[in-house]
Amino acid sequence: MSFPLLLRPQLPSYTCRSCLARLSRPSTRAKSTTAGVTAKPFALPSSPTRTRFAPSPTGYLHLGSLRTALFNYLLAKATGGQFLLRIEDTDQKRTVADAESRLYRDLRWAGLQWDEGPEVGGPYGPYRQSERSKLYQKHAHELLESGHAYRCFCSAERLNALAEQRHKMGMATDYDRTCADIPKEESEDRAAKGESHVIRLRIPDQYPTYNDLVYGKFKPLKRRGHVVEAAYEDPILLKSDGLPTYHLANVVDDHHMKITHVIRGAEWMPSTPKHVAMYNAFGWTPPEFAHVGLLADEHGDGNLPGNAVEFRCVARLVAHQERSDVMDLKDLVKNFSLKFTKGNTTVTMGKLHFLQRKHAALRAKSGGEGLDEMVQTVVGLLSMPDSLYKHEDLEKLKGKSFLPDDYVKRVIQADSENYTNANEFVYRNSFMFQLLRHPTSVTSAEGIPQDVKALKDVEVWDRDHLNAKVKKIIDARPEGRAGSKCTTI
Repeated sequence: MSFPLLLRPQLPSYTCRSCLARLSRPSTRAKSTTAGVTAKPFALPSSPTRTRFAPSPTGYLHLGSLRTALFNYLLAKATGGQFLLRIEDTDQKRTVADAESRLYRDLRWAGLQWDEGPEVGGPYGPYRQSERSKLYQKHAHELLESGHAYRCFCSAERLNALAEQRHKMGMATDYDRTCADIPKEESEDRAAKGESHVIRLRIPDQYPTYNDLVYGKFKPLKRRGHVVEAAYEDPILLKSDGLPTYHLANVVDDHHMKITHVIRGAEWMPSTPKHVAMYNAFGWTPPEFAHVGLLADEHGDGNLPGNAVEFRCVARLVAHQERSDVMDLKDLVKNFSLKFTKGNTTVTMGKLHFLQRKHAALRAKSGGEGLDEMVQTVVGLLSMPDSLYKHEDLEKLKGKSFLPDDYVKRVIQADSENYTNANEFVYRNSFMFQLLRHPTSVTSAEGIPQDVKALKDVEVWDRDHLNAKVKKIIDARPEGRAGSKCTTI
Protein backbone atom coordinates (compact mmCIF):
# COMPACT_ATOMS: atom_id res chain seq x y z
CA MET A 1 0.00 0.00 0.00
CA SER A 2 1.12 3.56 -0.56
CA PHE A 3 0.05 6.80 1.05
CA PRO A 4 -2.01 8.78 -1.52
CA LEU A 5 -0.59 12.28 -1.32
CA LEU A 6 -2.78 14.49 -3.51
CA LEU A 7 -1.33 17.29 -5.58
CA ARG A 8 -4.15 19.53 -4.36
CA PRO A 9 -5.70 18.23 -1.15
CA GLN A 10 -9.37 19.14 -1.45
CA LEU A 11 -9.88 19.84 2.23
CA PRO A 12 -7.26 20.77 4.84
CA SER A 13 -6.65 18.33 7.67
CA TYR A 14 -5.46 21.12 9.94
CA THR A 15 -6.60 24.70 10.05
CA CYS A 16 -5.90 27.29 12.68
CA ARG A 17 -8.61 27.64 15.26
CA SER A 18 -8.80 31.34 14.64
CA CYS A 19 -10.02 31.54 11.08
CA LEU A 20 -13.75 31.55 10.71
CA ALA A 21 -15.76 34.59 11.53
CA ARG A 22 -13.17 37.10 10.42
CA LEU A 23 -13.74 35.83 6.89
CA SER A 24 -16.87 37.93 6.55
CA ARG A 25 -17.35 41.09 4.55
CA PRO A 26 -18.68 44.16 6.39
CA SER A 27 -22.38 44.91 6.10
CA THR A 28 -25.19 46.87 7.75
CA ARG A 29 -25.66 46.19 11.44
CA ALA A 30 -28.71 46.36 13.69
CA LYS A 31 -29.03 47.79 17.17
CA SER A 32 -29.87 45.39 19.95
CA THR A 33 -32.99 45.83 22.04
CA THR A 34 -34.16 44.12 25.18
CA ALA A 35 -37.73 44.04 26.52
CA GLY A 36 -38.76 46.87 24.20
CA VAL A 37 -36.02 49.21 25.44
CA THR A 38 -33.20 50.16 23.12
CA ALA A 39 -29.92 49.10 24.69
CA LYS A 40 -26.42 50.28 23.99
CA PRO A 41 -25.62 48.88 20.53
CA PHE A 42 -24.02 45.44 20.73
CA ALA A 43 -23.45 45.72 24.51
CA LEU A 44 -22.99 42.43 26.31
CA PRO A 45 -25.44 41.49 29.07
CA SER A 46 -24.37 42.74 32.47
CA SER A 47 -25.10 39.41 34.17
CA PRO A 48 -23.83 35.88 33.41
CA THR A 49 -25.57 34.25 30.46
CA ARG A 50 -26.49 30.64 29.84
CA THR A 51 -26.21 29.65 26.19
CA ARG A 52 -26.51 26.33 24.43
CA PHE A 53 -25.58 24.50 21.27
CA ALA A 54 -28.25 21.95 20.36
CA PRO A 55 -27.30 19.92 17.26
CA SER A 56 -29.13 16.92 15.86
CA PRO A 57 -27.09 13.72 15.26
CA THR A 58 -28.72 13.24 11.85
CA GLY A 59 -25.47 14.21 10.17
CA TYR A 60 -21.97 15.48 10.80
CA LEU A 61 -21.06 18.92 12.04
CA HIS A 62 -20.93 21.57 9.32
CA LEU A 63 -19.06 24.83 9.22
CA GLY A 64 -22.13 26.97 9.87
CA SER A 65 -23.17 24.89 12.88
CA LEU A 66 -19.68 25.03 14.33
CA ARG A 67 -19.71 28.81 13.96
CA THR A 68 -23.03 28.91 15.85
CA ALA A 69 -21.48 26.85 18.64
CA LEU A 70 -18.54 29.26 18.74
CA PHE A 71 -20.74 32.33 19.10
CA ASN A 72 -22.75 30.77 21.93
CA TYR A 73 -19.54 29.69 23.66
CA LEU A 74 -17.99 33.16 23.39
CA LEU A 75 -21.09 34.91 24.74
CA ALA A 76 -21.23 32.62 27.76
CA LYS A 77 -17.53 32.97 28.55
CA ALA A 78 -17.45 36.73 27.92
CA THR A 79 -20.15 37.22 30.57
CA GLY A 80 -18.89 34.65 33.07
CA GLY A 81 -21.75 32.28 32.28
CA GLN A 82 -22.19 28.67 31.16
CA PHE A 83 -22.16 27.01 27.75
CA LEU A 84 -24.40 23.93 27.41
CA LEU A 85 -24.47 21.11 24.89
CA ARG A 86 -27.82 19.44 24.23
CA ILE A 87 -28.40 16.60 21.79
CA GLU A 88 -31.69 16.89 19.90
CA ASP A 89 -32.09 13.25 18.91
CA THR A 90 -35.87 12.88 18.68
CA ASP A 91 -35.66 12.02 14.97
CA GLN A 92 -34.47 8.46 15.55
CA LYS A 93 -35.07 7.32 11.96
CA ARG A 94 -32.52 9.78 10.55
CA THR A 95 -29.89 9.44 13.29
CA VAL A 96 -26.38 8.67 12.00
CA ALA A 97 -24.61 6.05 14.12
CA ASP A 98 -21.32 7.85 14.83
CA ALA A 99 -22.51 11.45 14.46
CA GLU A 100 -22.72 12.11 18.20
CA SER A 101 -19.23 10.82 19.02
CA ARG A 102 -17.74 12.80 16.15
CA LEU A 103 -19.60 15.88 17.35
CA TYR A 104 -17.92 15.63 20.76
CA ARG A 105 -14.52 15.21 19.11
CA ASP A 106 -15.01 18.17 16.78
CA LEU A 107 -16.14 20.55 19.50
CA ARG A 108 -13.23 19.60 21.74
CA TRP A 109 -10.81 19.94 18.84
CA ALA A 110 -12.11 23.47 18.36
CA GLY A 111 -11.57 24.20 22.06
CA LEU A 112 -15.31 24.53 22.75
CA GLN A 113 -15.64 22.47 25.92
CA TRP A 114 -19.18 22.55 27.30
CA ASP A 115 -19.90 23.23 30.98
CA GLU A 116 -23.04 21.08 31.05
CA GLY A 117 -24.18 18.31 28.75
CA PRO A 118 -23.47 14.71 27.74
CA GLU A 119 -20.33 13.17 29.25
CA VAL A 120 -19.98 15.99 31.81
CA GLY A 121 -23.46 16.07 33.36
CA GLY A 122 -25.08 19.03 35.06
CA PRO A 123 -28.02 20.05 37.27
CA TYR A 124 -30.58 20.21 34.45
CA GLY A 125 -30.03 16.88 32.72
CA PRO A 126 -30.51 14.59 31.03
CA TYR A 127 -29.12 16.45 28.04
CA ARG A 128 -30.42 14.14 25.32
CA GLN A 129 -33.96 14.86 24.22
CA SER A 130 -34.71 11.16 23.71
CA GLU A 131 -34.35 10.79 27.49
CA ARG A 132 -36.80 13.62 28.30
CA SER A 133 -39.99 12.35 26.61
CA LYS A 134 -42.11 12.33 29.78
CA LEU A 135 -41.33 16.00 30.40
CA TYR A 136 -42.49 16.97 26.90
CA GLN A 137 -45.68 14.92 27.22
CA LYS A 138 -46.43 16.58 30.56
CA HIS A 139 -46.14 20.07 29.12
CA ALA A 140 -48.07 19.21 25.96
CA HIS A 141 -50.98 18.09 28.14
CA GLU A 142 -50.70 21.31 30.16
CA LEU A 143 -51.38 23.22 26.94
CA LEU A 144 -54.33 20.93 26.25
CA GLU A 145 -55.80 21.77 29.64
CA SER A 146 -55.32 25.51 29.16
CA GLY A 147 -56.88 25.49 25.69
CA HIS A 148 -53.66 26.53 23.92
CA ALA A 149 -53.41 23.14 22.18
CA TYR A 150 -55.76 20.47 20.87
CA ARG A 151 -55.69 16.86 19.68
CA CYS A 152 -55.81 16.30 15.94
CA PHE A 153 -57.14 12.91 14.80
CA CYS A 154 -56.83 13.57 11.06
CA SER A 155 -55.13 10.79 9.12
CA ALA A 156 -52.05 11.33 7.02
CA GLU A 157 -54.14 10.59 3.93
CA ARG A 158 -56.62 13.36 4.75
CA LEU A 159 -53.89 15.87 5.46
CA ASN A 160 -52.10 15.05 2.20
CA ALA A 161 -55.33 15.35 0.21
CA LEU A 162 -56.14 18.66 1.93
CA ALA A 163 -52.71 20.07 1.16
CA GLU A 164 -52.90 18.96 -2.47
CA GLN A 165 -56.36 20.45 -2.95
CA ARG A 166 -55.40 23.78 -1.41
CA HIS A 167 -52.22 23.90 -3.45
CA LYS A 168 -54.20 23.48 -6.69
CA MET A 169 -56.44 26.37 -5.62
CA GLY A 170 -53.41 28.57 -4.97
CA MET A 171 -54.10 28.66 -1.24
CA ALA A 172 -51.86 28.12 1.77
CA THR A 173 -51.42 24.43 2.57
CA ASP A 174 -51.80 24.86 6.32
CA TYR A 175 -54.28 22.94 8.45
CA ASP A 176 -58.03 23.75 8.44
CA ARG A 177 -58.63 23.08 12.15
CA THR A 178 -61.13 20.30 11.59
CA CYS A 179 -60.31 18.87 15.03
CA ALA A 180 -59.85 22.15 16.90
CA ASP A 181 -63.40 22.29 18.24
CA ILE A 182 -63.86 18.65 19.25
CA PRO A 183 -65.33 18.68 22.78
CA LYS A 184 -62.81 17.96 25.53
CA GLU A 185 -64.62 14.84 26.74
CA GLU A 186 -64.81 13.36 23.24
CA SER A 187 -61.15 14.14 22.58
CA GLU A 188 -60.04 12.47 25.80
CA ASP A 189 -62.26 9.45 25.19
CA ARG A 190 -60.94 8.89 21.65
CA ALA A 191 -57.35 9.23 22.89
CA ALA A 192 -58.02 6.80 25.77
CA LYS A 193 -59.29 4.22 23.28
CA GLY A 194 -55.97 4.40 21.45
CA GLU A 195 -57.05 6.38 18.38
CA SER A 196 -53.97 7.77 16.65
CA HIS A 197 -53.56 11.50 17.06
CA VAL A 198 -51.11 14.38 17.38
CA ILE A 199 -51.22 17.46 19.58
CA ARG A 200 -51.19 20.84 17.81
CA LEU A 201 -50.51 24.32 19.17
CA ARG A 202 -53.44 26.71 18.74
CA ILE A 203 -51.73 29.70 17.16
CA PRO A 204 -53.07 33.14 18.24
CA ASP A 205 -54.64 35.52 15.74
CA GLN A 206 -51.57 37.75 16.02
CA TYR A 207 -48.08 36.44 16.68
CA PRO A 208 -46.29 38.28 19.50
CA THR A 209 -43.61 40.84 18.75
CA TYR A 210 -40.08 40.05 19.88
CA ASN A 211 -36.70 41.77 19.81
CA ASP A 212 -33.87 40.23 17.85
CA LEU A 213 -30.37 41.24 18.92
CA VAL A 214 -29.26 41.37 15.27
CA TYR A 215 -32.35 42.52 13.35
CA GLY A 216 -34.01 44.60 16.05
CA LYS A 217 -37.75 44.69 16.73
CA PHE A 218 -39.54 41.95 14.80
CA LYS A 219 -43.30 42.26 14.31
CA PRO A 220 -44.72 39.21 12.51
CA LEU A 221 -47.55 39.49 10.02
CA LYS A 222 -51.05 38.62 11.16
CA ARG A 223 -51.80 34.93 11.17
CA ARG A 224 -52.85 33.45 7.83
CA GLY A 225 -56.55 32.71 7.87
CA HIS A 226 -59.72 34.71 7.19
CA VAL A 227 -63.36 34.15 6.35
CA VAL A 228 -62.72 33.03 2.77
CA GLU A 229 -59.52 31.07 3.37
CA ALA A 230 -59.51 29.30 6.73
CA ALA A 231 -55.87 28.20 7.06
CA TYR A 232 -53.91 27.89 10.29
CA GLU A 233 -50.27 27.02 10.83
CA ASP A 234 -50.96 25.31 14.17
CA PRO A 235 -47.66 23.37 14.34
CA ILE A 236 -47.59 19.83 15.71
CA LEU A 237 -46.10 19.68 19.21
CA LEU A 238 -46.39 15.98 20.03
CA LYS A 239 -46.34 13.31 17.32
CA SER A 240 -48.51 10.20 17.25
CA ASP A 241 -45.65 8.12 18.68
CA GLY A 242 -45.47 10.36 21.74
CA LEU A 243 -42.21 12.02 20.73
CA PRO A 244 -42.02 15.82 20.55
CA THR A 245 -41.33 17.93 17.51
CA TYR A 246 -38.49 20.42 17.48
CA HIS A 247 -40.80 23.29 18.43
CA LEU A 248 -42.03 21.81 21.72
CA ALA A 249 -38.77 20.19 22.83
CA ASN A 250 -36.76 23.31 22.04
CA VAL A 251 -38.96 25.62 24.10
CA VAL A 252 -39.38 23.23 27.04
CA ASP A 253 -35.66 22.47 27.24
CA ASP A 254 -34.53 26.09 26.98
CA HIS A 255 -36.92 26.99 29.80
CA HIS A 256 -35.95 24.13 32.13
CA MET A 257 -32.24 24.56 31.44
CA LYS A 258 -32.56 28.29 32.19
CA ILE A 259 -31.16 29.41 28.83
CA THR A 260 -30.94 33.21 28.72
CA HIS A 261 -29.70 33.77 25.15
CA VAL A 262 -30.15 31.81 21.93
CA ILE A 263 -27.81 32.49 19.01
CA ARG A 264 -28.82 30.52 15.93
CA GLY A 265 -28.98 30.72 12.15
CA ALA A 266 -31.34 33.10 10.37
CA GLU A 267 -33.14 30.12 8.83
CA TRP A 268 -34.90 29.73 12.20
CA MET A 269 -36.44 33.21 12.16
CA PRO A 270 -39.78 31.98 10.68
CA SER A 271 -40.10 29.58 13.63
CA THR A 272 -39.31 32.11 16.34
CA PRO A 273 -42.82 33.70 16.46
CA LYS A 274 -44.24 30.21 17.07
CA HIS A 275 -41.76 29.67 19.88
CA VAL A 276 -42.53 33.04 21.49
CA ALA A 277 -46.25 32.25 21.24
CA MET A 278 -45.57 28.96 23.02
CA TYR A 279 -43.61 30.72 25.78
CA ASN A 280 -46.59 33.03 26.27
CA ALA A 281 -48.99 30.08 26.37
CA PHE A 282 -46.93 28.48 29.14
CA GLY A 283 -46.55 31.80 30.96
CA TRP A 284 -42.76 31.65 30.64
CA THR A 285 -40.27 34.40 29.79
CA PRO A 286 -38.53 33.67 26.47
CA PRO A 287 -34.75 34.01 26.13
CA GLU A 288 -33.12 36.72 24.05
CA PHE A 289 -32.75 35.74 20.39
CA ALA A 290 -29.94 36.60 17.98
CA HIS A 291 -30.24 35.26 14.44
CA VAL A 292 -27.05 35.27 12.38
CA GLY A 293 -26.82 35.01 8.61
CA LEU A 294 -25.86 31.92 6.70
CA LEU A 295 -22.32 31.24 5.58
CA ALA A 296 -22.04 31.70 1.83
CA ASP A 297 -19.21 31.03 -0.57
CA GLU A 298 -17.86 33.72 -2.88
CA HIS A 299 -20.56 32.92 -5.45
CA GLY A 300 -23.31 33.75 -2.97
CA ASP A 301 -24.50 30.21 -2.30
CA GLY A 302 -25.90 29.79 1.19
CA ASN A 303 -23.70 26.87 2.11
CA LEU A 304 -20.18 25.51 1.97
CA PRO A 305 -19.10 22.01 0.94
CA GLY A 306 -17.71 19.46 3.35
CA ASN A 307 -18.22 18.77 7.01
CA ALA A 308 -16.22 20.08 9.91
CA VAL A 309 -14.17 16.93 10.33
CA GLU A 310 -12.83 17.28 6.80
CA PHE A 311 -12.76 21.04 6.56
CA ARG A 312 -11.26 21.61 10.03
CA CYS A 313 -11.56 25.33 9.85
CA VAL A 314 -13.56 26.68 12.68
CA ALA A 315 -12.95 28.29 15.89
CA ARG A 316 -11.69 31.41 17.27
CA LEU A 317 -13.04 34.19 15.09
CA VAL A 318 -15.81 36.74 15.50
CA ALA A 319 -17.77 37.82 12.43
CA HIS A 320 -17.45 41.56 12.79
CA GLN A 321 -13.72 41.63 13.40
CA GLU A 322 -11.64 42.75 10.48
CA ARG A 323 -8.27 42.71 12.18
CA SER A 324 -5.44 40.97 10.36
CA ASP A 325 -3.75 39.56 13.46
CA VAL A 326 -4.43 36.07 14.75
CA MET A 327 -6.12 35.70 18.13
CA ASP A 328 -6.43 32.73 20.40
CA LEU A 329 -9.63 31.73 22.17
CA LYS A 330 -8.92 33.89 25.22
CA ASP A 331 -8.47 36.96 23.02
CA LEU A 332 -11.75 36.24 21.25
CA VAL A 333 -13.60 35.96 24.54
CA LYS A 334 -12.08 39.25 25.66
CA ASN A 335 -13.02 41.06 22.43
CA PHE A 336 -16.42 39.48 21.85
CA SER A 337 -19.53 41.60 21.28
CA LEU A 338 -22.98 41.10 19.77
CA LYS A 339 -22.05 43.06 16.66
CA PHE A 340 -22.95 40.29 14.24
CA THR A 341 -23.15 40.53 10.48
CA LYS A 342 -26.71 41.28 9.38
CA GLY A 343 -27.37 39.03 6.41
CA ASN A 344 -25.26 36.26 4.99
CA THR A 345 -21.54 36.06 5.65
CA THR A 346 -19.29 35.59 2.64
CA VAL A 347 -16.42 33.21 3.30
CA THR A 348 -13.38 33.78 1.12
CA MET A 349 -11.07 30.79 0.93
CA GLY A 350 -8.13 33.00 0.03
CA LYS A 351 -8.42 34.85 3.30
CA LEU A 352 -8.85 31.58 5.15
CA HIS A 353 -5.53 30.33 3.80
CA PHE A 354 -3.88 33.68 4.54
CA LEU A 355 -4.99 33.53 8.17
CA GLN A 356 -3.99 29.89 8.37
CA ARG A 357 -0.43 30.65 7.30
CA LYS A 358 -0.22 33.55 9.75
CA HIS A 359 -1.42 31.37 12.59
CA ALA A 360 0.96 28.54 11.70
CA ALA A 361 3.90 30.96 11.62
CA LEU A 362 2.89 32.26 15.04
CA ARG A 363 2.73 28.72 16.42
CA ALA A 364 6.11 27.84 14.97
CA LYS A 365 7.66 30.94 16.48
CA SER A 366 6.02 30.54 19.89
CA GLY A 367 6.67 26.81 20.24
CA GLY A 368 4.90 24.85 22.94
CA GLU A 369 1.73 22.82 22.49
CA GLY A 370 0.67 24.63 19.32
CA LEU A 371 3.84 23.69 17.46
CA ASP A 372 3.84 20.19 18.96
CA GLU A 373 0.34 19.61 17.59
CA MET A 374 1.49 20.56 14.09
CA VAL A 375 4.54 18.31 14.42
CA GLN A 376 2.50 15.31 15.55
CA THR A 377 0.07 15.79 12.65
CA VAL A 378 2.88 15.77 10.10
CA VAL A 379 4.72 12.90 11.81
CA GLY A 380 1.46 10.97 11.80
CA LEU A 381 1.17 11.35 8.03
CA LEU A 382 4.79 10.31 7.48
CA SER A 383 4.46 7.31 9.81
CA MET A 384 1.31 5.82 8.31
CA PRO A 385 1.77 2.22 7.04
CA ASP A 386 0.90 3.29 3.50
CA SER A 387 3.11 6.38 3.50
CA LEU A 388 5.43 6.97 0.57
CA TYR A 389 8.01 8.36 2.97
CA LYS A 390 10.20 5.66 4.50
CA HIS A 391 12.02 5.93 7.82
CA GLU A 392 15.14 4.36 6.30
CA ASP A 393 15.33 7.16 3.72
CA LEU A 394 15.31 9.74 6.47
CA GLU A 395 17.98 7.81 8.36
CA LYS A 396 20.20 7.97 5.29
CA LEU A 397 19.66 11.70 5.12
CA LYS A 398 20.13 12.45 8.80
CA GLY A 399 22.05 9.47 10.22
CA LYS A 400 21.22 6.60 12.59
CA SER A 401 20.40 8.97 15.46
CA PHE A 402 17.55 10.49 13.47
CA LEU A 403 14.62 11.68 15.61
CA PRO A 404 11.47 12.20 13.49
CA ASP A 405 9.80 14.72 15.81
CA ASP A 406 12.86 16.93 16.06
CA TYR A 407 13.52 16.83 12.32
CA VAL A 408 9.90 17.58 11.38
CA LYS A 409 9.82 20.44 13.87
CA ARG A 410 12.83 22.03 12.18
CA VAL A 411 11.24 21.64 8.74
CA ILE A 412 8.01 23.25 9.96
CA GLN A 413 9.90 26.13 11.54
CA ALA A 414 11.81 26.66 8.30
CA ASP A 415 8.67 26.85 6.13
CA SER A 416 5.93 27.75 8.61
CA GLU A 417 4.82 30.79 6.61
CA ASN A 418 3.58 28.43 3.89
CA TYR A 419 1.80 25.97 6.20
CA THR A 420 -1.90 25.70 5.38
CA ASN A 421 -2.51 22.06 6.34
CA ALA A 422 -0.47 18.93 6.95
CA ASN A 423 -1.16 17.24 3.60
CA GLU A 424 -0.26 20.32 1.62
CA PHE A 425 2.83 20.92 3.74
CA VAL A 426 4.18 17.38 3.30
CA TYR A 427 3.62 17.56 -0.44
CA ARG A 428 5.26 20.99 -0.67
CA ASN A 429 8.30 19.76 1.26
CA SER A 430 8.41 16.20 -0.07
CA PHE A 431 12.09 16.59 -0.94
CA MET A 432 12.81 16.96 2.78
CA PHE A 433 11.34 13.56 3.60
CA GLN A 434 12.70 11.25 0.90
CA LEU A 435 15.93 10.68 -1.00
CA LEU A 436 16.29 12.73 -4.15
CA ARG A 437 15.69 10.76 -7.33
CA HIS A 438 17.77 10.95 -10.46
CA PRO A 439 17.77 14.51 -11.80
CA THR A 440 16.23 15.20 -15.20
CA SER A 441 18.83 17.73 -16.29
CA VAL A 442 22.04 16.31 -17.75
CA THR A 443 23.95 19.51 -17.06
CA SER A 444 23.16 19.47 -13.36
CA ALA A 445 23.16 15.72 -12.61
CA GLU A 446 26.74 15.48 -11.45
CA GLY A 447 26.55 18.38 -9.04
CA ILE A 448 23.36 17.63 -7.14
CA PRO A 449 24.60 14.95 -4.70
CA GLN A 450 27.53 17.11 -3.62
CA ASP A 451 25.29 20.16 -3.33
CA VAL A 452 22.88 18.29 -1.09
CA LYS A 453 25.74 17.25 1.18
CA ALA A 454 26.75 20.89 1.43
CA LEU A 455 23.42 21.69 3.09
CA LYS A 456 24.57 19.73 6.14
CA ASP A 457 26.81 22.67 6.98
CA VAL A 458 23.82 24.90 7.66
CA GLU A 459 23.81 25.45 11.41
CA VAL A 460 20.53 27.37 11.76
CA TRP A 461 17.63 25.70 9.99
CA ASP A 462 15.58 28.68 8.82
CA ARG A 463 14.73 30.32 5.53
CA ASP A 464 17.38 33.05 5.59
CA HIS A 465 20.29 30.69 6.32
CA LEU A 466 19.08 28.10 3.79
CA ASN A 467 18.65 30.74 1.09
CA ALA A 468 22.10 32.09 1.78
CA LYS A 469 23.64 28.61 1.54
CA VAL A 470 21.79 27.76 -1.68
CA LYS A 471 22.93 31.06 -3.20
CA LYS A 472 26.55 30.22 -2.40
CA ILE A 473 26.16 26.79 -4.01
CA ILE A 474 24.67 28.32 -7.16
CA ASP A 475 27.35 31.02 -7.38
CA ALA A 476 30.08 28.38 -7.05
CA ARG A 477 28.83 26.42 -10.07
CA PRO A 478 29.82 27.38 -13.63
CA GLU A 479 26.25 27.98 -14.79
CA GLY A 480 25.61 30.14 -11.75
CA ARG A 481 28.36 32.66 -12.43
CA ALA A 482 27.57 36.10 -13.75
CA GLY A 483 26.94 36.18 -17.49
CA SER A 484 26.61 32.40 -17.85
CA LYS A 485 23.48 30.66 -19.12
CA CYS A 486 21.58 28.33 -16.79
CA THR A 487 19.84 25.24 -18.02
CA THR A 488 16.25 25.07 -16.79
CA ILE A 489 15.25 21.82 -15.14
